[in-house]
Amino acid sequence: MNLEMQQFKAEFFKALAHPLRIRILELLAEGDKNVNEIQTLVGSEGSAVSQQLTVLRAKNIVTGTKEGNKVIYTLKDPMIIELLAVARQIFNNHLVDTITILDKFKEEEDDVLTQSKN
Repeated sequence: MNLEMQQFKAEFFKALAHPLRIRILELLAEGDKNVNEIQTLVGSEGSAVSQQLTVLRAKNIVTGTKEGNKVIYTLKDPMIIELLAVARQIFNNHLVDTITILDKFKEEEDDVLTQSKN
């Protein structure tokens, strides 16, 4: 069971491992959209958006429902919204750590410059 779960997680994260797919998921977190809406919002070619939606559908991350001549895409699991929020927080934490390190380097550099002037 543990190996199956690890395999699922690896495949799941592999499906998320593309900036356009992440952007599509962020847009769908705001509400259901069709391909044309997604294409307009991301400013990408329709074929690129369709290709990424195909990957997300194949991994059961999004679903598509035909309405008239359009397919409306929806997040399969609303937990995706939380996952994206957690990823954003992890990114912010890394930024804070990086800024802290850079501030320390600057302080050390300022100290060295001050000492060399004396």
